[in-house]
Amino acid sequence: MMTRLWNPGAWKWSKSLIGRSKASASGVEDIDICLIVEGTYPYVAGGVSGWVHELIQSLPEFRFHLLTLLAPNQKLQTRYEIPANVHGITHVTLAPPQGKLGYRELPVALFAALEQGLYQFQEEGGLPALRQIIATLAPYERRLDPGWLLNSKPAWELLLKLYERLLPGGPFLDFFWTWRYLAGNLFTILLADLPKAKTYHSLSTGYAGLFLARARLETHRPVIVCEHGIYTNERRIEITMADWLYEDPHAGLQLEGHRNDCRKLWIHAFQAYSKACYQACDQIITIYGGNQDFQKADGADPEKMRVIPNGIAWRRFENLVSDKGSRPPTIALIGRVVPIKDIKGFIQACAILRHAVPTAMALVMGPTEEDEGYYEECMGLIHHFRLQEMVVFTGRVNLVDYLGKIDVLVLTSISEGQPLVILEAGAAGVPTVATDVGACREMILGMATEDPPLGPGGAVTRVSNPSETAQELARLLTQPSWWQQCSQAIRQRVKTYYDQDTLTQTYREIYTGLCQCPTSRLDEV
Repeated sequence: MMTRLWNPGAWKWSKSLIGRSKASASGVEDIDICLIVEGTYPYVAGGVSGWVHELIQSLPEFRFHLLTLLAPNQKLQTRYEIPANVHGITHVTLAPPQGKLGYRELPVALFAALEQGLYQFQEEGGLPALRQIIATLAPYERRLDPGWLLNSKPAWELLLKLYERLLPGGPFLDFFWTWRYLAGNLFTILLADLPKAKTYHSLSTGYAGLFLARARLETHRPVIVCEHGIYTNERRIEITMADWLYEDPHAGLQLEGHRNDCRKLWIHAFQAYSKACYQACDQIITIYGGNQDFQKADGADPEKMRVIPNGIAWRRFENLVSDKGSRPPTIALIGRVVPIKDIKGFIQACAILRHAVPTAMALVMGPTEEDEGYYEECMGLIHHFRLQEMVVFTGRVNLVDYLGKIDVLVLTSISEGQPLVILEAGAAGVPTVATDVGACREMILGMATEDPPLGPGGAVTRVSNPSETAQELARLLTQPSWWQQCSQAIRQRVKTYYDQDTLTQTYREIYTGLCQCPTSRLDEV
């Protein structure tokens, strides 16, 4: 783990502190907002990253510090021009610490004291168990290295005890690697530099939410979370689909299924982080009402919950002219090439659409490097269906340059929050066909409170149903009057209900109130 500071005036990166040798990694005492982001801004393009960038830019009166959680070996190539009111960036790499044994003189009693807190946090989550772990580590924090907490004989004995309590009779080798990753990241987060700020704001639960909970317990400053998608749901989907997690190989030979596999450890861990995050928060924000049921199921207090829909600067897109010219009918999926976006489902829909609209072109516009294995699988599927001349991966592009050349936007995601790209395309009069996830239905078809009703701005289909997607695409591409009706409806809906200025003013009021709050200890939970 290494922390780097960014000096916007010098435009250079400089090495700083390793570990947690100071409470204020940024060296700045008057930071207003510490934004905690995981795997997104400013190094990964996408809807959430774009939202963060617009938020920071629109609030120049606030001083921000970015605390970015990175994957191992992640390239530190910024995808955005960092706004001038970002006064530092702290990096924390999530990966099991390797090799280093650290301070052997630390007492073995430390590991005995950690056992109950780690067990309780893994099984139940919440702030009490997290507070206990932090309190156990606190006397040694200046001397601790996460590697020592994993790579030592006392750490091995602790792992054996937790195996007997958390996964008795389950596959030990799977438990070993699972626990090493979960505990390694937990220790990394609890021992990393924590920049000082007046308010802490996380864009998700998960590891970012865990950092947020720690910030509340240690700094006693107010914290908020704003979820676009529900982190625990997305991780459940990934864990269910993962081919590197194995059920008990003997389960099929038993009269009763053996339930002790590592999937539950992963799911329980992310539920634990969400619960701790929610309990720590002063406000629990999401971008549409459908998310709130999931938040409550993961332990959110309804009294702290609120909905703040996303908005866009729609005037940037309203004057774009649809340049149909002599080009073929064109659809586009705008998003990262990762499994949760179901790019394979999009490709299958393209194979079906080709029969109804033989001249159609299909673009996939978004970064391909995040999951290179999945990208290769997508390319293999394109070759299988012989779609090489129909489907084109453009990589990341300037959306404004392309919206006039697109007839229909497509989203085949299996999980979403409130994808801004629907609003951006809609502001330009481009209808959308999207799966029924997140806020897609209310953005495309309108909210129940819409008065007067504006009509459909495209179509909503069932998840993982390429045939439905292709059918709705064909309707929009072959029926000009229907396309025009949807185009007008989505354009007007964006102007009326999704204006960026409203979002900006709402967060200005939230940040102002929280930054002015006196420092106070969180009541015991």
